[in-house]
Amino acid sequence: MSQEATVPQMRGLPIAFHGTMIHTLDVSTLEILQNCLLIIDSEGKIEKIYKDAPPDKVNELISEAGHTPDVFPVKYLKRGEFLIPGFIDTHHHAPQWAQRGMGRDQTLLDWLNNVTFAHERKFEDLKYARKMYTACVQAGIKQGVTTASYYGSVHVEATKILAEICLEQNQRALVGKCNMNRSSPEWYQDLSVEESLKQTKEVVTHVRRIDSEGKLVKPILTPRFAITCDDTLLSGLGEIVKEETPNAIHVQTHFNEAADEMEFTRQLYPQFKHEADLYDEYGLLGPHTILAHSIFLEEEEMDKIKSKGCGIAHCPISTATLGEFMTAPIREYLRRGIKVGLGTDVGGGFSSSMLEIMRHAFIISKARETMTKGADPALKLHEGFFLATLGGAQVCGLEDKVGNFVEGKEFDALEIHTVGSEPCASVGVMSPIEDDDSIAVIFEKFLMTGDDRNIAKVYVAGRSLKETVS
Repeated sequence: MSQEATVPQMRGLPIAFHGTMIHTLDVSTLEILQNCLLIIDSEGKIEKIYKDAPPDKVNELISEAGHTPDVFPVKYLKRGEFLIPGFIDTHHHAPQWAQRGMGRDQTLLDWLNNVTFAHERKFEDLKYARKMYTACVQAGIKQGVTTASYYGSVHVEATKILAEICLEQNQRALVGKCNMNRSSPEWYQDLSVEESLKQTKEVVTHVRRIDSEGKLVKPILTPRFAITCDDTLLSGLGEIVKEETPNAIHVQTHFNEAADEMEFTRQLYPQFKHEADLYDEYGLLGPHTILAHSIFLEEEEMDKIKSKGCGIAHCPISTATLGEFMTAPIREYLRRGIKVGLGTDVGGGFSSSMLEIMRHAFIISKARETMTKGADPALKLHEGFFLATLGGAQVCGLEDKVGNFVEGKEFDALEIHTVGSEPCASVGVMSPIEDDDSIAVIFEKFLMTGDDRNIAKVYVAGRSLKETVS
């Protein structure tokens, strides 16, 4: 893609869908809408939603919305087919795509030094970067990830390529170059604070040049964590945040991720009681900040994160399988009104499937319930679904654009098919759909046993994507 590339144009719009739509209005409210009519306009936005629209009323409602029924395309969803909002991955290391599953027997810091840094170094080869990032983004789309918050490597040109590929593939994304100037091998860190900040600004400028209105791809500042950034670098990134006000550039980092990480951080920054104090001191906490993991937050940290409006990227697979088994207090965060979404944490997380992430979030919450003797009740299925959709949109600062089906929002959606062509057959290996299964039961079977084979279509801003990556 050249630097003059633009956001892909939408095709085949406007259009309407009739049938079952499932989404959340908030963490506690799941809506299963049968006989729903959704009209998408030529810009890929939800123009009208009729929550009670019997099939024989569809043409009348389309006319009421100002369209000509006889020529207006309507897709009728059959039993076992339904629409849900696109999945939002709030924490993904794109350069770790090929190392998923490696280093399960190591602690976090050992894993970084023995596996990850050497692998990420490969992205200085731009041909390799384009090949691997293309595979990464396409796989995400195939699995229904319509939005992702990506960490790039330390390489400025490779990170530009990642942003370009997201735009080419029409996936929404936050893309950032990793900032690292210490506590990593000399061959895998920024040459200096000045160079790190200069390259960061270069990536920000590039992302805004290729998507000038930020319709799909936006830049995000990405200090890997305090261990790999000295105070001068963190201060410089904070200055960029200040310069960007009131536009509010996004920030992402790792936060209270593991015992060894936290202890090392205390050694490097003994003047701070908590990591929250540390990042706040350098101006990096705010409503557009994504804090990945957040396992061991103390009372004061939760208060500060809530008051600053930060979001938490809960990554249940990596925090339970990389080093020690850790259980983030997600119920407590939700109870306090802290924004929470889900992250695959590729490749600390071995799976890139948001369906699997939802299931592991449920398992982790059951462990947390047991550990707290019931004080932290396990997540309900619809709450995990909220975290993967609207919750993730809130964490990424996109809740006004995507995350559920509300008039005026952009149509980022997944078309789910669960019924096979043969009697008692399902699509893929999910639980078979039986004649007496309600829509709620079908939805539960999909969440707990479905996979990417059940995701027949992926839409971003009304544009169908999946057939281009299948």
